[in-house]
Amino acid sequence: MLVSSKHYLSSQKRVWLLLSIALICILFFMTFNLKGNIRYILTHRMWIVLTMILVAFSAATSTLLFQTVTHNRILTPSIMGFESLFVLIQTIVIFFIDVQGIPYIGIMGKFIVESLLLILFSLLLYKGLLTKFKQNLHLVLLIGIILGTLFRSFANLLQRLMTPTEFAVLQSRIFATFTRADPILIIFSFIIAICIGLFLWRMRFQFDVLALGRDNAINLGVNYHQSVTIILLLVSILVAISTALVGPFTFFGLLIANLAYSISRSSQHRFLLPTAFLLGVIFLVGGQMFLEHVLNMVGAITVVIEFIGGSLFIFLLLKKVPM
Repeated sequence: MLVSSKHYLSSQKRVWLLLSIALICILFFMTFNLKGNIRYILTHRMWIVLTMILVAFSAATSTLLFQTVTHNRILTPSIMGFESLFVLIQTIVIFFIDVQGIPYIGIMGKFIVESLLLILFSLLLYKGLLTKFKQNLHLVLLIGIILGTLFRSFANLLQRLMTPTEFAVLQSRIFATFTRADPILIIFSFIIAICIGLFLWRMRFQFDVLALGRDNAINLGVNYHQSVTIILLLVSILVAISTALVGPFTFFGLLIANLAYSISRSSQHRFLLPTAFLLGVIFLVGGQMFLEHVLNMVGAITVVIEFIGGSLFIFLLLKKVPM
């Protein structure tokens, strides 16, 4: 572990400090200003907190691992067209079927269909193109950006042909919010996220080798193509679950991943992954509490985070930050 003596706290202590702050934020969010039907309020807040934890884990893990295999701190899975495809799916359902969605499949069916479509898209993009173009990751990234632009353009065309009612319903579905997720979907997503998290944690030392680059990883005995394929598949599942659950959240992963690089002061993923996850929890839970109870503003913290993350994205582009 490369920690300079001038740093007061080691990377491990920084993780414990962030964990303490995250737990305090959750405790205050759950118990602050309880009035009226306390049981209902606590239950409502509990599902919101669980959704935020799930989104923080998905965004942090998927973005960090995506940047590890692409060796670039600016690229995120969102840039690869995932969220554009999610918006296109919602637009097609409302435009061609009904504002209530696909009949007879229910909320769980809708969630599974959307997730499977997003995962299928990633499999075709990553697995198919990586094999066809001999592991040329940069070409796959370029194709992903082009497909994202195509999806957005087609969705914009359909949105211009919608009625005002259909467009209003669509806007409510493609705007990221933590209050609309069904409890059954949250539990289902949590089980999948925990399984993926345990599997990825066992690979944490392999991520450090992959971060050294393709040639170094192969020389050190890592099956590079197999490892990258597994990582991209799991990243796709996490992004699909998060997007299908709360909607597009473009710059959140970029924000917490780059903050994790600075705060952790380590290049080891056993510190980077928990640091980014805990930063995500603090941003979402603490930020929402600050917005509601300190500033007395009625709104979602997602708008503020997207603004900060977008500004960081422009800053990183201008600074040309290295990996």
